[in-house]
Amino acid sequence: MTGILDIDRLTVTLPGEDRPKPVLSGVSLSIAEGEAVGLVGESGSGKSMTVRAIVRLLPRGARVEGGIRVRGVDTGALRGAALRELRASVPVIFQDPRAHINPVRTVGDFLTEALRTHRRLGRRAAEGRAVRVLDEVGVADARRRLRQYPHELSGGLLQRAMIAAALLAEPRLLLADEPTTALDVTTQAEVMAVLDELRRERGLAMLFITHDLELAAAVCDRTAVMYAGRVMEVQTSASLHERPLHPYTAALAAARPSLERRSDRLATVPGRPLSAFEAPDGCAFGPRCAHAHERCRERPELRTVAGGQVACVRAEELRAVSHD
Repeated sequence: MTGILDIDRLTVTLPGEDRPKPVLSGVSLSIAEGEAVGLVGESGSGKSMTVRAIVRLLPRGARVEGGIRVRGVDTGALRGAALRELRASVPVIFQDPRAHINPVRTVGDFLTEALRTHRRLGRRAAEGRAVRVLDEVGVADARRRLRQYPHELSGGLLQRAMIAAALLAEPRLLLADEPTTALDVTTQAEVMAVLDELRRERGLAMLFITHDLELAAAVCDRTAVMYAGRVMEVQTSASLHERPLHPYTAALAAARPSLERRSDRLATVPGRPLSAFEAPDGCAFGPRCAHAHERCRERPELRTVAGGQVACVRAEELRAVSHD
């Protein structure tokens, strides 16, 4: 793998009351310079934990196996100032900005702190750059916003401030962890349009976490699907949207509401989502899969099929049936 971000067989295990609990299991993923990759899956599948592992923000006592490299640098070997520099240069846009911005400090303090600490800029120069980037992300009257506190801004404005803070770091890689989940639908669309436009203008790579397959298809070049701490499938977003290779991806696609088809009720995936520590030894999705087979008792590896990657031993067989 030679991307700006390379994750190789990442396994993360957290301490538990009775036994250690794996939350990620053998995750491999690569993102090229300027590429946007979506990471999709149900709650508890390990999407956010993957983001936190990249920037080393895991809970105390976490055990990490496998490798993560950002621009060729092994992040597991970083300590002290080098680790702080990684976190400053690979910003995370979280889903709830109010939970990640100090409520007793101004928006200006939040935006300029890294510039003054890591880039050694004076207050006036840092505020000037912050105003310019706030203008870019669509925040009107930006200089006045610097003097306001987080509670004085709407959710949409605060999320734009989070995006501005990320862009002020002049990153080559963005980590966006469901950045629009806490917003209403109209504001979600506005914020995503701003983020996508600025990412393309600046040629940034992005790992975009979402529950929404349609949104991932709209803003990402490729999409990876996670389940129970494992990557089930990776394809170009258009191909995954039209011709999913894994039964789990196909089940997620079938469960979406659509204006193009009439139905008395939405399709559902039977059973409940599993965490990595609950997953069986074989295929994690096996207990919920309509196509489970004896061969599925062995853990499937991620392999190349029809131009994508899929962790399913029956992928070619099921693909042939769906094309009949």
